[in-house]
Amino acid sequence: MPGSIGTVTPLRITYTFDNMLLPWLQVTPADLLAEVRDTPLAKVVRDDMLALILNGDLAPGQRINEPDVAARLRVSRVPVREALRELESTGLVSARKHAGVFVRLLGSKEVADLYDLRALLDGHAGRQSAQRAPDQRRVLVKLLGTLLGDMTRHARQRRVQAYYASNLAFHWAIVQAAENAALASTYRGIVQQLHLSRLKNLSRDIGMQASLVEHEDIVAALAEGDAERCQRLLATHVCASHARLVAQLSVGPS
Repeated sequence: MPGSIGTVTPLRITYTFDNMLLPWLQVTPADLLAEVRDTPLAKVVRDDMLALILNGDLAPGQRINEPDVAARLRVSRVPVREALRELESTGLVSARKHAGVFVRLLGSKEVADLYDLRALLDGHAGRQSAQRAPDQRRVLVKLLGTLLGDMTRHARQRRVQAYYASNLAFHWAIVQAAENAALASTYRGIVQQLHLSRLKNLSRDIGMQASLVEHEDIVAALAEGDAERCQRLLATHVCASHARLVAQLSVGPS
């Protein structure tokens, strides 16, 4: 068990974390089908459609045509329907009676609610991670330091999408370090939904410099093992990120 006397459980966090949080790193459908021959067909279809949604190839508000999906992947419509039902349960698509299934178009209130929930989860993950054994925290802090360096470089070069990717990796590393499968699953779903609201704004610099300072403070709190401060900083950071997004969108295209 984490923190037990006499043993230190290795911290299982990696830089290449979860490609479903980085949709532009997805493999092609052909590669996907080749690599998952033993995977249920509905899951293969779901992962393919998920990648299209998170890439923006299927845009928010767009209708998903079942026959087209089935024809493109050379499958029947049965696994397509199963995949769509699963995606609907995650909040990424919505079914409309007599109209079909559409990629979710999130309203401002929905986005605000998701940010509120993400702030709670980030804060809890930070508190749990800061309470890990010193050796475990050092592993996490080293990884976060690498990601923070990447974020700093991307911000300097104004590479917004690359900064966004490293930012997601930073937060996901903290979630992984909490070693709570239910939290991680819920967090992944929230990040995927929030990504839909960011698709049109991934070329904008939404407060990268301010965000960098906040990330530096988070790493410092983790290194010191200050659980309460780490929780507060992460929750405040997520709320501030939402506020910066809202402020940027209110001024229109740059």
